[in-house]
Amino acid sequence: MTPQPNPQVGAAVKAADRAHVFHSWSAQELIDPPAVAGAEGSYFWDYDGNRFLDFTSGLVFTNIGYQHPKVVAAIQEQAATMTTFAPAFAVEARSEAARLIARRTPGDLDKIFFTNGGADAVEHAVRMARLHTGRAKVLSAYRSYHGGTQQAINLTGDPRRWASDSGSAGVVRFWAPFLYRSRFYAENERQECERALQHLEDTIVFEGPQTVAAIILETIPGTAGIMTPPPGYLAGVREICDRYGIVFILDEVMAGFGRTGEWFAVDHFEGVVPDLLTFAKGVNSGYVPLGGVAISGAVAETFARRPYPGGLTYSGHPLACAAAVATLNVMADEGVVANAARMGAEVIGPGLAELAERHPSVGEVRGVGMFWALELVKNRETREPLVPYNATGEANAPMAAFGAAAKKNGLWPFINMNRTHVVPPCTITEQEAKEGLAALDTALTAADAHTA
Repeated sequence: MTPQPNPQVGAAVKAADRAHVFHSWSAQELIDPPAVAGAEGSYFWDYDGNRFLDFTSGLVFTNIGYQHPKVVAAIQEQAATMTTFAPAFAVEARSEAARLIARRTPGDLDKIFFTNGGADAVEHAVRMARLHTGRAKVLSAYRSYHGGTQQAINLTGDPRRWASDSGSAGVVRFWAPFLYRSRFYAENERQECERALQHLEDTIVFEGPQTVAAIILETIPGTAGIMTPPPGYLAGVREICDRYGIVFILDEVMAGFGRTGEWFAVDHFEGVVPDLLTFAKGVNSGYVPLGGVAISGAVAETFARRPYPGGLTYSGHPLACAAAVATLNVMADEGVVANAARMGAEVIGPGLAELAERHPSVGEVRGVGMFWALELVKNRETREPLVPYNATGEANAPMAAFGAAAKKNGLWPFINMNRTHVVPPCTITEQEAKEGLAALDTALTAADAHTA
């Protein structure tokens, strides 16, 4: 679709936004939200006629792109049939969505508890783990993000937690593996894996295994940096959990439903099955809010004759579930997961590697499928980040310059601290991917200007 400029309407939309909308994660008077006129496929546009290739997938959720006609039609059909209904009833869209999700989850994760998004999925997974074990503590990694609700933000390991960290949420943090910035003085992946697992077990031992209900990990961390764990790490965590009777929770809110070129990121790690798996975002491409927890047989059995003390008014909302059914069918019928794998391996991955060779600001390229990150540095030899940790204002100027250059070239980037993430829709075409890489190539010169 060709965007038709309408600056007058855009100005009215923006004025209403600034007068009444309170934006998340923002100082309200210091932001300037773009007014979006429309979106389709991998692109969106504003009221001035500017068109952007969306390398953020919204907030890493439009896995099948914007406005897929089959999903839009499914939402319309469901709205005409049954717009909403209470969660205590069996509803066709709800039942079918649960069946299709369970069909693709690993192992015996066959029971699906629906939530409204990823944060409350994490909240309920933790609650289930604590009730299942009768223990209180939950271990999470420092480089992580699990959501914005109270328990989820306390589980988060990046600075978004700090303002809300009560220090009383029963959370213990540990270092997960990340060889590029190793906390274990490792020289290779094998050392990083072994030392990270030993560190995790030591943490459990010193905390008291009998007090630990769960370990929660993003299978592949998302906004914290897209750091694929080394071979053997997740299997090692699974073994530690089994040895100490700890529930293993994998957070696939961002990495699930084709993002990594598999239905779930855990599918990349043979034989690893968590006890609980949280999901949201890509389950219906974000068209209607939906999340959930996939539950193993052992955990589900805890609540077979004992009520689970939790629920949501909109759990398994028919419109959201109808969107999920249509999305999952589109992904299967149109080969979306395979496309993400192929485009990552043949176009995005090699293209980013070529950019790294040309641009001194790129310290590392890492990722899989449609889930990539460029680590931007001031000095490749010392690996000094391009901007300080959690930089703001003038200290963040190099990243701001990079972002502005990307947008000027028609690319909407996903920037977090000293990284830019490359997370386009899983339906991206080769032509669109190459267009995005070319825009990144130009934008990186703005980051190069700040290297030593």
